[in-house]
Amino acid sequence: MTITPLMPVYPRCGVRPVRGEGCYLIGEDGQRYLDFASGIAVNALGHGHPHLVKAIAEQAATLMHVSNLYGSPQGEAFAKRLVDATFADTVFFTNSGAEAVECAIKTARRYHYAHGNPQRHTLITFDTAFHGRTLGTISATNQPKMRDGFEPLLPGFAYAKFGDLEGALGLIDDTTAGFLVEPIQGEGGIRVASDEFLQGLRNACDEHGLLLVLDEVQCGYGRTGNFLAHERYGIVPDIAAVAKGIGAGFPLGACLATEEAAKGMTPGTHGSTYGGNPLAMAAGMAVLDVMLEPGFLENVTKMGDRLRQALEQMIPNHDHLFRGVRGEGLMLGVQLTQESRDFVAHCRDNHQLLTVSAGENVVRILPPLVIDESHIAEFIEKLSDAARTYAPAD
Repeated sequence: MTITPLMPVYPRCGVRPVRGEGCYLIGEDGQRYLDFASGIAVNALGHGHPHLVKAIAEQAATLMHVSNLYGSPQGEAFAKRLVDATFADTVFFTNSGAEAVECAIKTARRYHYAHGNPQRHTLITFDTAFHGRTLGTISATNQPKMRDGFEPLLPGFAYAKFGDLEGALGLIDDTTAGFLVEPIQGEGGIRVASDEFLQGLRNACDEHGLLLVLDEVQCGYGRTGNFLAHERYGIVPDIAAVAKGIGAGFPLGACLATEEAAKGMTPGTHGSTYGGNPLAMAAGMAVLDVMLEPGFLENVTKMGDRLRQALEQMIPNHDHLFRGVRGEGLMLGVQLTQESRDFVAHCRDNHQLLTVSAGENVVRILPPLVIDESHIAEFIEKLSDAARTYAPAD
């Protein structure tokens, strides 16, 4: 047998974490890494946050799982807090971001079905988007690297250029259900939507009776300094998918919707065996406890500004390698003059600095939302050292 026990779908590197402490990961060899990847924007509170650990331990000892056939005091309480903190009137809990996006797609289609327009099933999506790895969510992107070998994909999607409002509006026809868009594309290269673009999509939805569906799996939940990223645009979506930071490491996601958008989601239309289990709800409640503390999101904005300023001051010293900074809050990216994956590996293997590569030769910088000035200083020192010692392969 030559295949590994773990199906070899990940190009796993040599870092083998066994422990985490705050903003650091520790490998099985004792090596300590500054974690500015956060499990790809997941570990929002860092590693081993005491309030989160305590909540999970206490709930695990009380009740971990029951069927959704029964009432859920834990889910009801958490959903109410999310409703109070966001645009939403109702919430469906999932186990992942892809599941949250799947629920969002179904909610949008079912809305039009419930209104007597079943032909309105097409969502207009955007190039370089990433919405997950299920058949539904890879069908919602036009990236060949996600789709190749998995055809036939699901119908019901049309693709526009990200940021091209006129191009997106030109795709509207009698089958259109709405738009599915990331306010800030993560995998696509920390590409930030303009105010005009998102506001234009919102206006088009209002004019044509369509739904605006936001994928905030990576950019939401405090990452930009707003609780949800769309808040900075002055718009309100009809549906939004969130995950990653919502559980700060515990598998959890959610589909948020207005009462109107969720009209078609009646008993029997959707479900999840594990979604909304008491253990996940305890984790989600603990994360929300921390994020909604006075000053938490303001500090994310402050740290994001400091980190951006430090990067902008450093980049001219290495302009052979770095082009510039993009992003919002603590969802930042540095664009390189060459392919970013090798540089990410160099930072990891030679300078014990964890980042993530993305499209457009971008290095994603996604630290825990609890970083302080000392972590920023250490990051800049490590990144500068890595740039100085980096010799790209021929």
